[in-house]
Amino acid sequence: MPLFYQQNINANTRLAIWKIEETEEFFSGTVPLQREITHPHKRLQHLAGRYLLRFLFPGFPYHEIIIASTRKPFLPDEQFHFSISHCGDYAAAIVSSTDRVGIDIEIPTAKVLRIVHKFLSKQEQEAFGINHLDLGHQLPASGIQHPTLLWSSKEAIFKWWGNGEVDFREMIRLEKFVLEAKGSFNASFQEYPLQIEYGLFDRLCLAWVATSTTDEVI
Repeated sequence: MPLFYQQNINANTRLAIWKIEETEEFFSGTVPLQREITHPHKRLQHLAGRYLLRFLFPGFPYHEIIIASTRKPFLPDEQFHFSISHCGDYAAAIVSSTDRVGIDIEIPTAKVLRIVHKFLSKQEQEAFGINHLDLGHQLPASGIQHPTLLWSSKEAIFKWWGNGEVDFREMIRLEKFVLEAKGSFNASFQEYPLQIEYGLFDRLCLAWVATSTTDEVI
Protein backbone atom coordinates (compact mmCIF):
# COMPACT_ATOMS: atom_id res chain seq x y z
CA MET A 1 0.00 0.00 0.00
CA PRO A 2 1.70 3.23 -1.14
CA LEU A 3 0.88 5.38 1.86
CA PHE A 4 3.61 8.03 1.66
CA TYR A 5 2.91 9.90 4.89
CA GLN A 6 0.27 9.99 7.60
CA GLN A 7 -0.21 12.24 10.62
CA ASN A 8 -2.94 12.06 13.24
CA ILE A 9 -2.96 15.70 14.30
CA ASN A 10 -5.39 15.09 17.13
CA ALA A 11 -8.37 12.83 17.86
CA ASN A 12 -10.50 14.76 15.37
CA THR A 13 -8.08 15.81 12.63
CA ARG A 14 -5.94 13.61 10.36
CA LEU A 15 -3.95 13.99 7.17
CA ALA A 16 -2.19 11.68 4.73
CA ILE A 17 -0.24 11.70 1.47
CA TRP A 18 -0.66 8.88 -1.03
CA LYS A 19 1.88 8.01 -3.75
CA ILE A 20 -0.24 6.96 -6.69
CA GLU A 21 0.97 3.64 -8.09
CA GLU A 22 -2.39 1.94 -8.66
CA THR A 23 -4.59 1.77 -11.73
CA GLU A 24 -7.84 3.69 -11.91
CA GLU A 25 -9.78 0.51 -11.19
CA PHE A 26 -8.26 0.30 -7.71
CA PHE A 27 -10.00 3.53 -6.72
CA SER A 28 -13.10 3.57 -8.90
CA GLY A 29 -14.59 0.53 -7.17
CA THR A 30 -15.15 2.54 -4.00
CA VAL A 31 -14.75 6.22 -4.93
CA PRO A 32 -17.51 7.98 -6.90
CA LEU A 33 -16.45 10.23 -9.78
CA GLN A 34 -18.77 13.19 -9.31
CA ARG A 35 -17.76 15.08 -12.42
CA GLU A 36 -16.38 14.24 -15.84
CA ILE A 37 -12.59 14.37 -16.01
CA THR A 38 -11.27 13.50 -19.46
CA HIS A 39 -7.52 13.58 -18.72
CA PRO A 40 -6.56 10.10 -17.40
CA HIS A 41 -3.89 11.27 -14.94
CA LYS A 42 -6.02 14.09 -13.56
CA ARG A 43 -8.85 11.61 -13.11
CA LEU A 44 -6.49 9.29 -11.24
CA GLN A 45 -5.36 12.17 -9.00
CA HIS A 46 -8.98 13.08 -8.29
CA LEU A 47 -9.89 9.53 -7.33
CA ALA A 48 -6.81 9.10 -5.13
CA GLY A 49 -7.59 12.31 -3.25
CA ARG A 50 -11.18 11.23 -2.61
CA TYR A 51 -9.99 7.76 -1.61
CA LEU A 52 -7.94 9.31 1.18
CA LEU A 53 -11.04 10.89 2.74
CA ARG A 54 -12.46 7.53 3.74
CA PHE A 55 -8.99 6.12 4.41
CA LEU A 56 -8.63 8.77 7.12
CA PHE A 57 -12.23 8.55 8.40
CA PRO A 58 -13.96 5.30 7.35
CA GLY A 59 -17.41 6.84 7.79
CA PHE A 60 -16.76 9.74 5.42
CA PRO A 61 -19.92 10.26 3.26
CA TYR A 62 -18.54 10.50 -0.30
CA HIS A 63 -21.94 10.82 -1.92
CA GLU A 64 -22.91 13.91 0.06
CA ILE A 65 -20.04 16.06 -1.27
CA ILE A 66 -21.20 19.26 -2.96
CA ILE A 67 -19.02 21.51 -5.13
CA ALA A 68 -19.40 25.21 -4.30
CA SER A 69 -19.36 27.95 -6.94
CA THR A 70 -15.75 28.59 -5.85
CA ARG A 71 -14.97 24.94 -6.79
CA LYS A 72 -14.38 24.04 -3.14
CA PRO A 73 -15.89 20.64 -2.21
CA PHE A 74 -17.78 20.52 1.05
CA LEU A 75 -20.39 18.60 3.05
CA PRO A 76 -23.65 20.49 3.59
CA ASP A 77 -23.99 19.53 7.26
CA GLU A 78 -20.23 20.02 7.94
CA GLN A 79 -20.00 16.59 9.54
CA PHE A 80 -16.43 16.75 8.30
CA HIS A 81 -14.26 19.61 7.09
CA PHE A 82 -11.76 18.53 4.45
CA SER A 83 -9.26 19.70 1.88
CA ILE A 84 -7.55 17.83 -0.96
CA SER A 85 -4.42 18.51 -3.00
CA HIS A 86 -2.61 16.65 -5.79
CA CYS A 87 0.68 17.12 -7.57
CA GLY A 88 2.40 14.74 -9.94
CA ASP A 89 2.01 11.19 -8.64
CA TYR A 90 0.90 12.33 -5.18
CA ALA A 91 -2.44 13.09 -3.58
CA ALA A 92 -2.98 14.53 -0.11
CA ALA A 93 -6.00 15.09 2.10
CA ILE A 94 -6.74 16.53 5.52
CA VAL A 95 -10.03 15.75 7.28
CA SER A 96 -11.41 17.04 10.57
CA SER A 97 -14.69 16.65 12.43
CA THR A 98 -14.07 19.88 14.34
CA ASP A 99 -11.58 22.16 12.58
CA ARG A 100 -11.65 24.23 9.43
CA VAL A 101 -8.74 22.95 7.30
CA GLY A 102 -6.64 23.55 4.20
CA ILE A 103 -3.80 21.51 2.67
CA ASP A 104 -1.41 21.80 -0.25
CA ILE A 105 1.44 19.71 -1.65
CA GLU A 106 3.91 20.83 -4.30
CA ILE A 107 6.87 19.32 -6.13
CA PRO A 108 9.66 21.95 -6.12
CA THR A 109 10.55 23.19 -9.60
CA ALA A 110 12.39 26.28 -10.83
CA LYS A 111 9.21 27.78 -12.32
CA VAL A 112 8.16 28.96 -8.84
CA LEU A 113 10.96 31.53 -9.00
CA ARG A 114 9.31 33.19 -12.00
CA ILE A 115 6.07 33.85 -10.13
CA VAL A 116 7.24 34.89 -6.64
CA HIS A 117 6.22 38.47 -7.41
CA LYS A 118 2.65 37.26 -7.96
CA PHE A 119 2.18 35.66 -4.55
CA LEU A 120 4.70 37.33 -2.23
CA SER A 121 4.59 40.99 -1.26
CA LYS A 122 7.77 43.05 -1.57
CA GLN A 123 8.14 42.91 2.21
CA GLU A 124 7.89 39.10 2.16
CA GLN A 125 10.38 38.82 -0.68
CA GLU A 126 12.79 40.97 1.33
CA ALA A 127 12.21 39.03 4.57
CA PHE A 128 12.82 35.66 2.91
CA GLY A 129 15.72 36.91 0.77
CA ILE A 130 14.00 35.89 -2.45
CA ASN A 131 14.39 39.30 -4.05
CA HIS A 132 18.17 38.72 -4.03
CA LEU A 133 18.01 35.46 -5.98
CA ASP A 134 19.46 35.47 -9.46
CA LEU A 135 16.53 33.98 -11.32
CA GLY A 136 18.64 33.34 -14.37
CA HIS A 137 21.04 31.17 -12.38
CA GLN A 138 20.55 27.44 -11.92
CA LEU A 139 19.75 26.96 -8.25
CA PRO A 140 20.19 23.75 -6.27
CA ALA A 141 17.04 21.94 -5.14
CA SER A 142 17.37 23.46 -1.66
CA GLY A 143 17.14 26.94 -3.17
CA ILE A 144 13.84 26.09 -4.85
CA GLN A 145 12.36 24.31 -1.85
CA HIS A 146 11.89 27.40 0.31
CA PRO A 147 9.89 29.52 -2.19
CA THR A 148 7.89 26.40 -3.11
CA LEU A 149 6.91 25.97 0.53
CA LEU A 150 5.86 29.63 0.70
CA TRP A 151 3.62 29.13 -2.33
CA SER A 152 2.23 25.92 -0.84
CA SER A 153 1.51 27.70 2.45
CA LYS A 154 -0.50 30.42 0.75
CA GLU A 155 -2.37 27.80 -1.26
CA ALA A 156 -3.25 25.96 1.97
CA ILE A 157 -4.62 29.20 3.45
CA PHE A 158 -6.57 29.87 0.26
CA LYS A 159 -8.19 26.43 0.53
CA TRP A 160 -8.82 26.92 4.25
CA TRP A 161 -10.68 30.15 3.41
CA GLY A 162 -12.61 28.45 0.61
CA ASN A 163 -14.55 31.48 -0.63
CA GLY A 164 -12.43 32.47 -3.62
CA GLU A 165 -11.38 36.02 -4.57
CA VAL A 166 -8.07 36.15 -2.67
CA ASP A 167 -5.13 38.41 -3.47
CA PHE A 168 -2.21 36.26 -2.34
CA ARG A 169 0.17 39.23 -2.11
CA GLU A 170 -2.04 41.50 -0.04
CA MET A 171 -4.52 39.33 1.86
CA ILE A 172 -2.23 36.49 2.98
CA ARG A 173 0.95 37.31 4.90
CA LEU A 174 3.69 34.93 6.03
CA GLU A 175 6.07 35.74 8.86
CA LYS A 176 9.78 34.97 8.64
CA PHE A 177 10.87 31.60 10.01
CA VAL A 178 13.85 29.26 10.02
CA LEU A 179 13.40 26.51 7.45
CA GLU A 180 13.68 23.00 8.88
CA ALA A 181 12.58 19.56 7.73
CA LYS A 182 9.40 19.90 9.73
CA GLY A 183 7.97 22.82 11.65
CA SER A 184 5.46 25.64 11.90
CA PHE A 185 5.34 29.40 11.52
CA ASN A 186 2.92 32.28 11.88
CA ALA A 187 0.80 33.70 9.10
CA SER A 188 -2.35 35.75 8.70
CA PHE A 189 -5.34 36.11 6.44
CA GLN A 190 -6.59 39.71 6.42
CA GLU A 191 -5.13 40.18 9.92
CA TYR A 192 -6.73 36.93 11.17
CA PRO A 193 -3.85 35.00 12.82
CA LEU A 194 -3.03 31.54 11.54
CA GLN A 195 -0.32 28.95 12.04
CA ILE A 196 1.10 27.02 9.12
CA GLU A 197 2.38 23.50 9.76
CA TYR A 198 4.72 22.05 7.17
CA GLY A 199 6.89 19.11 6.22
CA LEU A 200 9.67 18.83 3.64
CA PHE A 201 10.33 15.52 1.94
CA ASP A 202 12.84 14.46 -0.69
CA ARG A 203 10.80 15.78 -3.62
CA LEU A 204 7.69 17.18 -2.01
CA CYS A 205 6.56 20.13 0.11
CA LEU A 206 3.55 19.85 2.43
CA ALA A 207 1.72 22.72 4.11
CA TRP A 208 -1.51 22.68 6.08
CA VAL A 209 -3.60 24.83 8.39
CA ALA A 210 -6.41 24.00 10.82
CA THR A 211 -8.44 26.30 13.05
CA SER A 212 -11.33 25.79 15.42
CA THR A 213 -14.67 26.33 13.68
CA THR A 214 -15.81 28.35 16.68
CA ASP A 215 -13.24 31.04 15.82
CA GLU A 216 -14.64 34.09 14.05
CA VAL A 217 -13.07 34.33 10.62
CA ILE A 218 -13.07 37.61 8.75
